[in-house]
Amino acid sequence: MSTAIQKTISPVDGSVYAERPLADGAEIDEALNRAVAAQREWRQVSLAERIAIVTRFVEKMEANAGEYGTQLAWQMGRPIRYAPFEIRRGFAERARYMMSVAAASRADIDAEPKSGFHRFIRHEPVGVVFIVAPWNYPYLTAVNALVPALVAGNAVVLKHSAQTPLCAEQFAACLPQNGIFQHLHLSHGDVARVIGDKRVGFVAFTGSVEGGHAVQRAAADRFIGTGLELGGKDPAYVREDADLAHAIENLVDGAMFNSGQSCCGIERIYVHRSLYRKFVEGAVELTRGYKLGNPLDPETTLGPMVRAVAADFVRAQIAEAVSQGARTHIDDFPDQPGSPYLGPQILTDVNHSMRIMREETFGPAVGIMPVDSDEEAIALMNDSDLGLTAAIWTGDEAAAIRIGDRLETGTCFMNRCDYLDPALAWTGVKDTGRGCTLSVLGYAAFTRPKSFHLRLHTSP
Repeated sequence: MSTAIQKTISPVDGSVYAERPLADGAEIDEALNRAVAAQREWRQVSLAERIAIVTRFVEKMEANAGEYGTQLAWQMGRPIRYAPFEIRRGFAERARYMMSVAAASRADIDAEPKSGFHRFIRHEPVGVVFIVAPWNYPYLTAVNALVPALVAGNAVVLKHSAQTPLCAEQFAACLPQNGIFQHLHLSHGDVARVIGDKRVGFVAFTGSVEGGHAVQRAAADRFIGTGLELGGKDPAYVREDADLAHAIENLVDGAMFNSGQSCCGIERIYVHRSLYRKFVEGAVELTRGYKLGNPLDPETTLGPMVRAVAADFVRAQIAEAVSQGARTHIDDFPDQPGSPYLGPQILTDVNHSMRIMREETFGPAVGIMPVDSDEEAIALMNDSDLGLTAAIWTGDEAAAIRIGDRLETGTCFMNRCDYLDPALAWTGVKDTGRGCTLSVLGYAAFTRPKSFHLRLHTSP
């Protein structure tokens, strides 16, 4: 048994909310051996039965959403009025959709008829899938890989963030105890060890760009796939024909929900000059209505950031932008450096020489710039090393598609943002990473093609 202890410090009050021993080498080996053995049997279980088992898992998660939501508020600070809905809505929606398309996405692919032969391609599970999940949406990010991996016939070993270890434990409590799902609390060094282990067939990682590079290095000596979702600096463009009130409401929520700690949260907004002044006025007014406070208070709409150091990072970006000429608009929230409680902020007079408009912020702050044309908006939206989503507010669908075709991004929204439709591929470009989850394409990473070339007659 390992003597190293992992501590989860709650952003609510700075207390130690959970302590867990890190797995040692023997425990890691035991888990991987058990996963390999369990997967050999699990892959032989019919698809219908696997779906039935995962469906019962989802139902148990839903039944406990209130309790798990309270735990989530303590672990990472999301207000209790929102926390349970990560399970009841997004988690359940994604899980059920992926199960609904499993048969079609995994069906054998028949080659064109050829006399005397039967030829087809079968989707075979990769074996053991290692998932490394983050704290910001700990159930949603994990489900993207967990459900299709299990339904496809793989075993799963999950390493969850040290900030949200109870989420992994809740998965384990709701899934069969037969080795098809296990979780480990691991050090960074042991994460690399597991990635490099020959018993692992695929790695699904959600986290920072730096973390993605570490995963790539750990897997460099092996010929396995890695799925990497590494964050975003997601832009929005409000065209002159946009529904202004709708754009304001959706974009403020897209920027501030979860204290801005969303991979696909809105971090920069470009508004046609004809709407710019009214947009800023409306966004400022709406943002001032947030209630910052203890996430366990049902009236709170903005909780603390996950850690004080994360909040101080956002404070530093804002202060640097102000020193370079940016203007802040929200002064309604008392602030204390070194505290995870950070009020929302809107900045204008910003430009792309400022870090807050080009580098990931991951907090409740957003810069707004006026633009004079689609061309200018496209150039600015593409001016980032990250490319997860982009959102366009317009009444012209053809224009949204035309602009979207030129955006360097994995998803292009029209008149909405910060939502993952499970019927669509979740992917990114540039330093956002590589790979794809969700949609009918989301099973590809968790299977490998095997061709069957069968001669039916051997006589002349």
